[in-house]
Amino acid sequence: MNLSTKPNWLATLPESVINTERPLGESAVLLVCEHASRFIPEGLANLGLDQAAAQSHIAWDPGALALAERISDALDATLIAQKISRLVYDCNRPPESDQAIRAESEIYNIPGNTELSAAQREERADYIYRPFQKALCEAVKTRARTVLVTIHSFTPVYNDKPRAVEVGILHDSDSRLANAMLSAAAKSPTFKVERNAPYGPEDGVTHTLAEHALPRGLLNVMIEVRNDLLADDAGIEAVATWLEGLLTSALNELEGAS
Repeated sequence: MNLSTKPNWLATLPESVINTERPLGESAVLLVCEHASRFIPEGLANLGLDQAAAQSHIAWDPGALALAERISDALDATLIAQKISRLVYDCNRPPESDQAIRAESEIYNIPGNTELSAAQREERADYIYRPFQKALCEAVKTRARTVLVTIHSFTPVYNDKPRAVEVGILHDSDSRLANAMLSAAAKSPTFKVERNAPYGPEDGVTHTLAEHALPRGLLNVMIEVRNDLLADDAGIEAVATWLEGLLTSALNELEGAS
């Protein structure tokens, strides 16, 4: 595909689908926010959704970017965030996944994602997923050391079922950093914390970790925060300060053991 000519349905796509903050940050931590934005290009007509659905948690992770930015500031850590709604393409899923471009999410049907051709799905991957993955790959390659930390939020009620967990510490096959953070969280029980909750690797949520950290042996973790805790600045600040402490404590422990 000739990427110099955008398809008409993505004519309003931003020049870059990626936002990088603190590119020269001195921390080894590389923060990633795959679901930072609810922006749907105008040419996609909200994917057939009403405004409420297009701005709801199915379109993005509310509060996740603000949380990641606070942690980035505190640690002087580079942050790479996606600027396009996950309903257009979920950058935490590979192109072969049926969850990369969902035809339905929770209770919502996504009309603009139904009956897409293979070529249309590939266009979205070319313009959204692959540039994002390239940015992550280049960031990891150019850094002396990387600890990959992805930041997400989740809805307090999913399919009418309340979720008691407040913070999830997720991992794939490499649990080193998650284990250390869970140990630190047990000593600072500010929030209700669980391992691999409310999702786990069996749900396909650790794609970014598996793609960029596991093959290189990099310390990595995925953090999920219930989005009602991120509803205002005070909540975001409280969670960010707590997570910064967990990360710092965990990394100090792991570095001391090495």
